[in-house]
Amino acid sequence: MATAKKTYQNTILDIAEALKLSPATISRALNNHPYVKEKTRRDVMEMAQKLGYRRNLMASGLRSNKTNTVGLIIPRVSMFFHAEVITTIQNDLHKHGFSLIICQSNDSVSMERELTETLFASRVDALIAACSLQTIDFSHFDKFVENNTPVIFYDRVPVDGYKATLIKGEDFKGAYLATKHLIDAGCKRIAHISGPLTSNLYQDREAGFLKAMEEHGLPVQKEWIFHHELTHENAKKAMQALFKKHIVPDGLFANNDTSAIAAIEYAKENNIAVPGGLSIAGYSNDPRTAIITPSVTSVEQFPNLVGKRIVETLTELLKNEDGGQMYKTDPVIIPVELIARASTATY
Repeated sequence: MATAKKTYQNTILDIAEALKLSPATISRALNNHPYVKEKTRRDVMEMAQKLGYRRNLMASGLRSNKTNTVGLIIPRVSMFFHAEVITTIQNDLHKHGFSLIICQSNDSVSMERELTETLFASRVDALIAACSLQTIDFSHFDKFVENNTPVIFYDRVPVDGYKATLIKGEDFKGAYLATKHLIDAGCKRIAHISGPLTSNLYQDREAGFLKAMEEHGLPVQKEWIFHHELTHENAKKAMQALFKKHIVPDGLFANNDTSAIAAIEYAKENNIAVPGGLSIAGYSNDPRTAIITPSVTSVEQFPNLVGKRIVETLTELLKNEDGGQMYKTDPVIIPVELIARASTATY
């Protein structure tokens, strides 16, 4: 059986020999030391690329106790909100000299635990996380906190006290605004498609929905509130359950735009006029909401602002690494805005 040929890795010594410079000069150039001349730096970078040199970040980290990398755990890359947040985080971190390691938990608690182990072993300088819907025990993040490594939770965050920075949207307000908007549009019987109440998002959004209903004296039908993963298929099932009854809703507030769009599709398939027979509001202002017919009223979460606040907060915290507190005591709150469109016909 033939043995695989071991690939040779070029080192700083190879670059030094090729340019007839000292290894120390090469190291300083690769690390952007201010005392290295620009021409020397350029020559070193060009030779490093020519030789296929790759920095050993782990070894560098062991020497300096920093890797200039940040770990990020998200539920799914395919979700519009998180995709936008990722883009902003990566672009802004790059300006500060950090690389981003992006990990996807697939909304699995066990995968999330494995990823925290991997990122901790990779010696990331900080961790950013939007947790799975079922995460109620956050102890797998403790190793970072105990090691004085900044942890920032965003969007999906711990609901009880945890020594980490929380960056979250005004989910209660967003749900309240969407529900009130439906009421102002004339809706009297409003259904609610929610996510699992293990998540802070859906606890807050359901509370906002109930508050608006209570303030306007409208009855809440418990059988018209659904708690499940907010998929297209589940939303269709919820619509089937709602419209097989003698009394049906005239308004629907869905906790994400995927569910709102699925509801519109169901309405079209069953000759239910939107908004004439059913007014629909979603959440997140996914780009699809503006191009579907009818366009969907939704709640803007400003994902770019979320990403910017994460990086601003993180770089501020990293300045405290010599003994300062590595988390913000008060959560950072990102505003929301109701975007009214044709599915409610009050814009």
